[in-house]
Formats: sequence, structure tokens, C-alpha cells
Amino acid sequence: MSDIEAQFSVLKQTADPAVTDAIAELIAKGEDHELNRINALDFSSRRGLDEEQVISAFLHASRLGLFDLTWNVLCPGCSGVLDAHDTLKSLRHEDYQCGLCACGYEPSVDEQVEVAFTVSPRIRKIAAHDPNTLPLWEYYKQVFWSSGIDLNRDTFPSLADEVTLDALELPAGEKAVLSLQLPQQFIIAFEPVTHSAHFIEVQGEPTKERQQLALVYNKAHPPTGSISLRPGPLRLSLDNQAGVRTLPTVFIAGEALHEMLGKRRRFLTAKRMLSNQTFRDVFKADNLNIDQRLKITSLTFLFTDLKGSTALYERVGDLAAFDLVRAHFQALLGIISSEKGAVVKTIGDAVMATFVRPEHAIIAGLRMRAAMDELNVQRGRDDLVVKIGIHEGPCLAVMLNERQDYFGQTVNIAARVQGLSTSQAIHVTGPVIDAPAVAAILEKEAITPIQKQAALRGIADKVLVYEIP
Repeated sequence: MSDIEAQFSVLKQTADPAVTDAIAELIAKGEDHELNRINALDFSSRRGLDEEQVISAFLHASRLGLFDLTWNVLCPGCSGVLDAHDTLKSLRHEDYQCGLCACGYEPSVDEQVEVAFTVSPRIRKIAAHDPNTLPLWEYYKQVFWSSGIDLNRDTFPSLADEVTLDALELPAGEKAVLSLQLPQQFIIAFEPVTHSAHFIEVQGEPTKERQQLALVYNKAHPPTGSISLRPGPLRLSLDNQAGVRTLPTVFIAGEALHEMLGKRRRFLTAKRMLSNQTFRDVFKADNLNIDQRLKITSLTFLFTDLKGSTALYERVGDLAAFDLVRAHFQALLGIISSEKGAVVKTIGDAVMATFVRPEHAIIAGLRMRAAMDELNVQRGRDDLVVKIGIHEGPCLAVMLNERQDYFGQTVNIAARVQGLSTSQAIHVTGPVIDAPAVAAILEKEAITPIQKQAALRGIADKVLVYEIP
């Protein structure tokens, strides 16, 4: 048995067999570009596979060395990859600059950090393993732009011609001159390797006199520049001092360019990865550094606690109570994972979990309540009660006590809301109830939330909460 066969044999023991077979087929038969920065959500959609099983399989495959996992910081405007990291620990919280859009962004892991998978060169060598050999447009498609841009293979060549005045591959240390005829439009002279750009506002009366512009590319990433020119001939001098091949491209920043870059598809975000149970279990070493603070603009927190656990221990004894608590944990943790959530930690008889979307947390909460009812029926008692609180909002992803955790007022409110429950009722906040998908779930279940104002310990103002009876 070869090493690759052995790795896939191990993978089938930890991942869904159908997904494993699809990954094996991709490695064996896929085109080079299909094995670079694989979009796991697009992969699952095209093959009719479950997203969570696909994500889990790619994570296990990466742990086995079949793929390299990368965290790519994206520009929210053009979806260009501003920086690529092989570990979450190297992600900076400072601003990233996009030359093409001339904007700076503080990375949020909601939609600005893409998680992608590239086949390991030990498994199969592909062209993208040496990006400097890729043709100009393949470099744009496979290296500069993220997997979130939906580039139509049939229409891309004609669109690329329409949006480009000229482009060339410029070897390291060489110079070139482009002779251009400037239209009365906004022009961007962009270079994707060094991420440098020069903006040209073409306006005024046309001229027949040749205009001049000189650009130098170097490792210092020269700041974005701008100039006003008139419609007419331009002599564009280019000097590559970057030490690597550069790809100067002169774009017409019009509707065609917006059309080419405007079609997007879903991709695996860092936020979703941090709330994935397989990632938290398998990639414990690839968490944040102790001094990192990653901003998340929206995350849903679910807190649970077992009501009257001390009395339960006294009533049934330590051994029986331990078995009950363990059964309760097994039910809750299984539900969290199956509803696209992840357990952040357990504290005594309590659980803290995260979900990317509020509706996943609501479904999990309802299933948890039903699971406790089932355990009570099996026991012939009704004293196993889990208190549940759910809240959604912004937070920071941090490292606390050597564990990837979360910090902020959203976390505090979610924990306090859980404390409002005195029975099987679930307590949630306004942002959760306001989510359209949550309203649809409650309507389907014929549940009418009960609105009330609540004073939460440590929170200055009263909070509007809803009881899910």
C-alpha cells in the first residue's frame, strides 16, 4: 500500500466515506486549478454533499498532510487576497491595504478571512505551487482573487479583453514601455504581485501629444499614486525592481470590470471555521496567539446549565448523578455539533457554545430541551432540567487559559440571559428573535415568544428578552 493509499485509508475512518471518495477523485482527476485554494462550500454544492461533512473531511485530510490549509485576508471590495497565512496565529489585527481599491481594512473574520485548501506538493504537484510560472490571467484567478469570486470560464476571456487596455509579464530586473491610447474613462495601472496601483483620471480635451508616465515596482510596495491625464496617447514606462516577475495590467475601471468582479459565491469563512467542532478538536495547536484579538461582527452564543444539580447529587448519589450528567453532556454536545455549532468550553454542569447563525442556535436549544424530556421519560422523573440562554452580537476571538475563547459584552449578556431561566423555558434576546429564519422556525413550531424586560447582573440597562415557552 502506498503512502497516499494509507492516508486515505485513515481518512475514511474519520471522515464520511462518500466525501473521502470525492476528494480522492479530485486529487486523481482534477485540473490543476481545481486543486488550488479549494472552496469547500462550492465543492460540496457541485457534488451534492453535506457541507459540514465536507469541511470536516478537508480538515482531517489537512491534518494527514493531503492538503495545506490557508487563511486568506480578503479585500471586501474586489475580493483580492491581500495576505495569505498558513496559520491563524500569523493573522494581524492591523489594517490591510488593497492597492486596487485604494482602501484599508481591519480584518474581520466574518467575511474578510477565507479558509481554503490546496493539495500538498507531496501528494500532487500543480502549477500554483510555483505562482511565478502561472500565465498572467491564471495568476489573477488562482493567486490574486479569492475563491469567492465566481469567474465564468466561458465569458471570462471576452470580459478580460474588454476591461484591459494592455498587460504583460515583466521579468525581474527588466524594463518595458507600453504605448497606450487613453479613453476618457478612469484607468487603473495595477500590479498584483506587489499589490501596487496607479490611478489615472482621464478627462478634458483629447490630445495628440504623447503623455508620459513612469512606474517602478519594488519590494517596498510603493504607495498608491494618482495622476490626471487627457484622452490620447500615453507612453507608460515600467521598471521591475521587485526581484520577482511582475504582471503590470492596465484596467478600464468601468461597468465591465465591476461585472467581472461582482459575481460572488459563498466561501468558507474564518468565523465559520472557529465555530466548527472538527477544527476545534483537530487543530487545537492552530489557535490564536495569546496577544491576538480578532474582531467578529456577529456571532451567536448559547449557554446552558443544569438546574438543581447539587440537589440532584444529594438525592440520587454521586455515581448515579455522574451518569446522568454525562448522559446530559453527550446529548447536548452531539446536538451542538450536528447543528453547525462548536463547544467553546464546559464549566461544571454548564456549556458554552457558538453558532454562526441564530437559527442554528434556536434549533439546537429546542432539540436540547426535547432531549432532556426524553431522558426524564426514560428515568420516570422530571427533575433533569437544562436552562438555556441565547444571544447574538459582536465579539473578539481571543486566547484564554490556553483555549480559543471569546470576549466582550455579547458573551456576558448571553451568560446572564441563561441565568434567567428557572425551568425548561429558553431565554433569547431581541437580535435573535429579529432574525427572519428564527421567526420562521418559531412559527412552524407554533411557539409564541413572551416578551419581557430583564435586569441582568453587571449590565447597566434593562435588556429586552424573550421567553420561548
